[in-house]
Amino acid sequence: MAWKTDKLHKRFAESEIGTIRKPWKGRITVALVYPNTYHVGMSNLGFQTVYYLLNEMEHVVCERGFLPENKIPGSGRIITIESGRPISAFDVIAFSVSFENDFPNLLNIIEKAGLPLRSSDRETPHPLIIAGGVAFFLNPEPVAPFVDCFLIGEAEAILPRFFNTELPELLNQDRMSCLKTLARNLPGTYVPAFYNVTYHSDGTFRSFEPKCDVPVKIERRFLKDLSQTPTCSTILTPDTTFDRTFLIEVGRGCPHGCRFCSTGFVYRPPRFRTFSLLEKCMQQGVSMTDQIGLVGAAVSDHPEIHKLCNQKFEKDIRISFSSFRADALSPELLSVLKESKVKTATIAPDAGSQRLRNIINKGITEEDILNAAETLVAEGIPNLKLYFMVGLPLETMDDVEAIVTLCKQVKHNFLKSSRARKRIGEITVSLSCFVPKPFTPFQWVAMDDIRSLKNKIKTIKQGLKRVANVRVHADVPRWAYIQALLSRGDRRVAQILTLAHKNRGNWPKTFKASPVNPDFYVLRERSLDELFPWDFIDHGINKSFLKQEYQKALQGKTSPPCPMESCTICGVCKEKTKAIPKKD
Repeated sequence: MAWKTDKLHKRFAESEIGTIRKPWKGRITVALVYPNTYHVGMSNLGFQTVYYLLNEMEHVVCERGFLPENKIPGSGRIITIESGRPISAFDVIAFSVSFENDFPNLLNIIEKAGLPLRSSDRETPHPLIIAGGVAFFLNPEPVAPFVDCFLIGEAEAILPRFFNTELPELLNQDRMSCLKTLARNLPGTYVPAFYNVTYHSDGTFRSFEPKCDVPVKIERRFLKDLSQTPTCSTILTPDTTFDRTFLIEVGRGCPHGCRFCSTGFVYRPPRFRTFSLLEKCMQQGVSMTDQIGLVGAAVSDHPEIHKLCNQKFEKDIRISFSSFRADALSPELLSVLKESKVKTATIAPDAGSQRLRNIINKGITEEDILNAAETLVAEGIPNLKLYFMVGLPLETMDDVEAIVTLCKQVKHNFLKSSRARKRIGEITVSLSCFVPKPFTPFQWVAMDDIRSLKNKIKTIKQGLKRVANVRVHADVPRWAYIQALLSRGDRRVAQILTLAHKNRGNWPKTFKASPVNPDFYVLRERSLDELFPWDFIDHGINKSFLKQEYQKALQGKTSPPCPMESCTICGVCKEKTKAIPKKD
């Protein structure tokens, strides 16, 4: 059957390099859906990785779907890029979700596909709806009623067992029988329908109990050794944030343990790929483009970063980095930035005062920040971006005003270096609102309220208003509030999501009519002995360790980085954690 694609899908498909097309006959068909637009989804390396891994399986064909571009007439259908088929025609719809604010889009896509919203209303003829991604490593409960099953873990560790050759037979069974087999036999598979949740009279979470013989705890799956497993771009397209840059994941996790950052905890232990593997990836990228992007939460912590920076190629190659710390600007890294003609470098102080940087365990000093700014400009990088958060735990207005002071000091050093080069660039100050995340030491804290956040942002904007060549961009506090609701919510938040969906994203109207008070999830400080809706997920981290880190934060004490080798401090490296060993 010939499927009709719209002009937009055709343009996307024609602009791509690396698209995979496979015949359907005799294969499990998977619609891999990113719950946002094509531009956002194709900028996500995790999404591209899942696409590659599924198509590597001979018995699977995977095609991609995205949220329609709302301004394009007739774009309401959810069809795939590869064949233009509707996603409802596939055996499996697999959502890859990285950000909680995309949860409402998940409901929108299910509806546009012509499927019942709730899992309990779908039957065997309907596609099996599964979901994975870091957003669900943290807390899948707000969307639990809408998804048949979640895959908790890294794609390389869980997809091969889930999409085995017996899956077609299971899909032909009664839906509950299929899901029960998956939940019982495949570690990391979470089927919400098989668990009862209860609450105390005060609204706090009480219990999470299996209805049948399925695991009490869902153990995340991960690869212990990344040395044989490359993760890099599958498809190059100009329609992404990175244009035609070939992205290479240097490692996973981060050793520094910033207390606000979930990446530093759910991806423990930090793992880096070997130089030899990354060298092969870079050569592959060079054959496709002249732009290489090294990505990861801690790129500058790679033990052989200097060797990566010193790579020589037959043609001019531009190498960029997703992140580097202010205290890790080695001569090799600076040389690469200069040779790649990087126009803007990013520094993330996160807080303006040293007191608050100690509380969040940032691990850098004001001197590190000022030296980095001066050095980067001296090396010919004209523009700087400075990332800060407002609303951090224990923050005072003195800490907020310290952001203004620090930015002015950076501007002074920036100006001194710029004048020496006879070229003055711009400083962009980016302000985001702190959102407490599960599985971090700050999962107990209350989020700052919207009025307070607006006031803090206003204070910083006014303080920097008259500083030349400095621009300030800030989060919208209301969206941060919604993110916090979706980050720490339980299954009752699904009622709010359903109402927001009916109201077409009108959140003020939704909150006004909501049967559940969203402030309960966002603005309430948790007691240290409270059970969380996400506690059933086992990342290997002892909750007592996170509690100790929270208490150290309250005392303004710092902690050393993760040693990245077996220890007993946080519990991750104990034998109980189910890591997938390296293949022989």
